[in-house]
Amino acid sequence: MSILELRDARFAYGSRTVVDGVSLSVSAGEAVGLVGESGAGKSTILALLLGLASPSAGSVHFDGGPLDRRDRGLMRRFRANVQTVFQDPYSSLDPRQRIDRIVGEPLRSLGIARGDEARQTVTDAVTSVGLDVDVLGRYPHEFSGGQRQRIAIARAIVSKPRVLLADEPVSALDVTTRIQVIELLQRLRRETGLALIMVSHDLSAVAALCEQTIVLQGGRVVEQGATGAVLHSPQTEYARTLVSAIPRLPPPHTAEQE
Repeated sequence: MSILELRDARFAYGSRTVVDGVSLSVSAGEAVGLVGESGAGKSTILALLLGLASPSAGSVHFDGGPLDRRDRGLMRRFRANVQTVFQDPYSSLDPRQRIDRIVGEPLRSLGIARGDEARQTVTDAVTSVGLDVDVLGRYPHEFSGGQRQRIAIARAIVSKPRVLLADEPVSALDVTTRIQVIELLQRLRRETGLALIMVSHDLSAVAALCEQTIVLQGGRVVEQGATGAVLHSPQTEYARTLVSAIPRLPPPHTAEQE
């Protein structure tokens, strides 16, 4: 059964429709990639899935039932189980707070744990993303971009969510760090059964992480299916254009070519 689902959702800003009849779902351990040019509606879809906005038509479902933002008990359970990682790890971390406070915030705000239990849970989250416990007493500006993104992921998983929504989680990172964060997300999915919905312009990251890919254009789904099929044999001209933009290395130079 799907954990999080969008059913025929529509959303408009004034007279401009930015999401038009989009349906998607994710189950435990599954990863879905959302791709498309800027303005295709990807980030708006994440906002709908996070309950930050309500669709003007269609619905969001969580655990098989409609997501009612007026139901405070349901929303508390939803917030604990659906977390997010943003594109810029620096702007998403409060520069005035130490890492222990930043990572532990979901535990306090959701009433999940306090005291020694919360401290141990925070420590476990930080070490699970490959950081040492001595980071807990430091501040975001003391870390590299890759380390800050690991901290952001630790904060997202500290409540032990079932779904992670990731908005361009590796686009602000250098190539080596990007690979490390992708490997981290793969390991977390494998070890915890975490479901992932990822927005990305980086189709190589989508290929590495997602079994299913949805291609968006102008707020509509124009192609979807198994990632390998979508990226290697796209059926629409728009998807072919996106795939053709993936950087590829030239063939190796050999003596015979001289």
